[in-house]
Amino acid sequence: MPAGGLAPRDGPVVTERKSLIGRDRLSATLLKATLSAVYGGITVPPVANAKAYNSLWQFKADAWSALEDAAVELSAASAGKQSLDRAIDTATELLNVLGPIERLYAYPGPQEFSKVRRLLAAGKYDQFAAMVGEINRSFVTDSFRTGQERNLGRVDQASDRDTHPGEQTGGNRPYFEVLVVEDINEQQERALREELRQARRPDDQFVFEIVVVPSFDEAIMAARLNFALQACVVCRRFVHKSRHDSSFLEQLVVSARPDDLMERSPEDRAQELARAVARIRPELDLYLMTESSIEDLAGRLSHHFRRIFHAREGALELHLSILDGVEARYRTPFFSALRSYSHRPTGVFHALPISRGKSIVNSHWIRDMADFYGLNIFMAETSATCGGLDSLLEPTGPLREAQELAAHTFGSRQTYFVTNGTSTANKVVVQALVQPGDIVLVDRNCHQSHHYGLMLAGAMVTYLEAYPLHQYSMYGAVPLREIKRQLLELRKAGKLDRVKMLLLTNCTFDGVVYNPIRVMEECLAIKPDLVFLWDEAWFAFARFHPVYRPRTAMRAARTLIERLRLPEYRAEYDKFADEVGAIDAAADEVLLERRLLPDPARARVRVYSTQSTHKTLTSLRQGSMIHVTDQDFSQKAEETFHEAYMTHTSTSPNYQILASLDLGRRQAALEGFELVQKQIENAMRLRDAVDNHPLLSKYMRCLTTADLIPAEYRPSGISQPLRSGLKNMIKAWDADEFVLDPSRITIYIGATGIDGDAFKRSHLMDRYGVQINKTSRNTVLFMTTIGTSRSSVAYLVEVLVSIARDLEHQIIDMSMSERAAHERAVLRLTAPSAPLPDFSGFHPSFTGARGLPTPEGDVRRAFYLSYNDAYCEYLMPDEVEQRVENGQQVVSANFVTPYPPGYPVLVPGQVFSQEILSFMRSLDTPEVHGYRPDLGYRVYIDKALEIATAATAMEIAVMDEQFPVPQARSARSASKGSSGSKPKGNRAPIREEQK
Repeated sequence: MPAGGLAPRDGPVVTERKSLIGRDRLSATLLKATLSAVYGGITVPPVANAKAYNSLWQFKADAWSALEDAAVELSAASAGKQSLDRAIDTATELLNVLGPIERLYAYPGPQEFSKVRRLLAAGKYDQFAAMVGEINRSFVTDSFRTGQERNLGRVDQASDRDTHPGEQTGGNRPYFEVLVVEDINEQQERALREELRQARRPDDQFVFEIVVVPSFDEAIMAARLNFALQACVVCRRFVHKSRHDSSFLEQLVVSARPDDLMERSPEDRAQELARAVARIRPELDLYLMTESSIEDLAGRLSHHFRRIFHAREGALELHLSILDGVEARYRTPFFSALRSYSHRPTGVFHALPISRGKSIVNSHWIRDMADFYGLNIFMAETSATCGGLDSLLEPTGPLREAQELAAHTFGSRQTYFVTNGTSTANKVVVQALVQPGDIVLVDRNCHQSHHYGLMLAGAMVTYLEAYPLHQYSMYGAVPLREIKRQLLELRKAGKLDRVKMLLLTNCTFDGVVYNPIRVMEECLAIKPDLVFLWDEAWFAFARFHPVYRPRTAMRAARTLIERLRLPEYRAEYDKFADEVGAIDAAADEVLLERRLLPDPARARVRVYSTQSTHKTLTSLRQGSMIHVTDQDFSQKAEETFHEAYMTHTSTSPNYQILASLDLGRRQAALEGFELVQKQIENAMRLRDAVDNHPLLSKYMRCLTTADLIPAEYRPSGISQPLRSGLKNMIKAWDADEFVLDPSRITIYIGATGIDGDAFKRSHLMDRYGVQINKTSRNTVLFMTTIGTSRSSVAYLVEVLVSIARDLEHQIIDMSMSERAAHERAVLRLTAPSAPLPDFSGFHPSFTGARGLPTPEGDVRRAFYLSYNDAYCEYLMPDEVEQRVENGQQVVSANFVTPYPPGYPVLVPGQVFSQEILSFMRSLDTPEVHGYRPDLGYRVYIDKALEIATAATAMEIAVMDEQFPVPQARSARSASKGSSGSKPKGNRAPIREEQK
């Protein structure tokens, strides 16, 4: 699992040399030896967390860097006739540590690594230093990937030389590595390597080298730890365990090897390995090389392997297939079409004077625009949808291909590009699926685009309550029990047939991640046709990490579809049904207290995900995607989705955004695994730097999983999953209802006496140019992305130390009155504030209640009623409070959203409560959307509410006459859940006309 490095206590910044050595979960002896070797006898700063998470890539890089220092020292000592013992011991220890690691990588490769060992053993210290220095520089500069010719063997002409990956490549072609799993000797490995090299052609688009491992375990290690891999070739002959001592590497990888692996047939073993590799790296192309009857195997194993080859057919077809597989992911249909268009001479007699840059380059006044942006962006600017380009609204060419590639990369059945952000993507999905009068369950703390989208769609909104974190003035996520409770209340009122959608944010702004498959399973048990919209605006990257991936909407949907088809699941469901009885008749208490299973014969998996590609992956601003895995899409949603997409999508989409989405998909498919690993590593490095620095930890600390997720939602009991090792992280992410995304770092700053908004604006941004997004009254949120570098983390740590140091000096120089004021500020930020308010409820004028009262409300009616100014008035907070105390209902006419925390405290049609007024009074933020300091709150007058009530009553009367309300479930019928009868159906008949 990726994560941070040693956290030296002697300064704010982790230096390049003192970064990550020891971060692997090494044994105490090996860790001590490694640290001693790496730091070459200098004083090593105390290890803050020696058993923490792992980042092998950085461990390897730092070890080679330390080995170069040791080699230089050894060469100098040899020339000066000094003692060599210490330098030889250091170099030997480092080589012993690197030995198990280098078997998993093609560069420098086992032959070159053996040569390094031989040079040291032979006492050729100058040649040893030269070769180690060359290898290390290749790592530092990444030149081993670029194809620059380098002859590592020139320092040892007497030894057999293994060709560098960059040799014979002819230019800077992209380089990658291919894992070959086969138990062969060194001579056979060398022959295979040479055979594949001979298959190279001058016009190959890429160049690759192979990594040969003999065992199942080492294959899993390589897949997990070697970022450069793009393909895996599985052969018939491999063993189950490594013959080498890889004990500390095994702690970084959770093995999926079955105990009876070697008792199975070679083909079954190959298939088991393919499954295990695909679970870790689904993007890798898998190939099978066998000597058996491949015609029979192709029918049985083709699902797991891209191609199956006969071992005697030679290497050329394998070579070409590997290149073709990578090229399929490398393709960028729309970007390539746009680039080709920009190179063609054209005559523009259409809209867009800026096309081809004509209105700029011919201008006397705005030529600096071309100087700043460059000419290519304008050469690619056009309003044409033909001539090799495409229409976003009706794609038939390169845009359609680009979206299909994105669907494959992100694991969806359909993917749609959006050029004006996830705010629009959310509105598209809601309008496509929700009709006026449909009930939608939604987290009240969701993004404002959902509130507006539901309002436009005419949904009856039921707001769900997330668990509060009063100390930090923020909310977490909505517990599953709360979701089930609301569904059961609607069922009791006879309204379950009107419930259309559950809308949740995964992950939340603060990094709280749901367990989507658990949520969907239990909700489908109650409402088998429920549609799920997961707002994953901040979670697009999660697809490319093996621990994150199962908690993404698309992977959960696929897993759920596959699970419902299994005979084993059918048997599990039958057992569940025998215990619980019919879901429709089961008591609410029974259904709330136990895990529910959906009926595989009735449940339909309908899942949508909206992602801000530009937030966490590579894309220009506003580049987003909609991912769909909906079993009923073609029958129930395709036409309405198309209409909603047309409604909200511009007929003049930005081609540069579309091209960037295409390129961002390519990057995610080819190097997303590597980049996300490093993203999390940088986050953990920042956490360590803050928590282990003596000055920083005095004024601020990083909030942990235990701080942000109450224990009742963490049955694993693990308070810091990533910091306690990969196995613990996997355990927590498998078992817990909520987990915390490690790349989102919430720092508690209450002890500084500076509120979050001032810390963000006056200190981070104005003084140091550090940009962040979210704050609360006593926290600031930092997030690492695939664009975060070690240097940027180091700079942030320097900034935080500077702020803390300045604060320390200011406190020392304070007068008694200034010190008292500062202590009051600290107390205000560290003491509990007014409790976060629950949703108070809609005024009856906007509930449209038929049957038993339930909490849903018509936000659209309440929103548009305020368009008539005569129906509204402004009241100052004191006036509102006075009316509430007198028992009057004061109803908001608009959304009221304080920043922070950034969610609507009031929505149109909502009734004011004392809790809301107390919370608003306790806020010290100057930014409250929907509230005017000079006028106060905009609320409805009594006459407006009377008109709304009369209109609602009239509509209810018409509905009652045409469509009688189904009889509400009585307490007596609810008590039938104790019977052991088998279910005969768990959903009420749906009458489309009721909508």
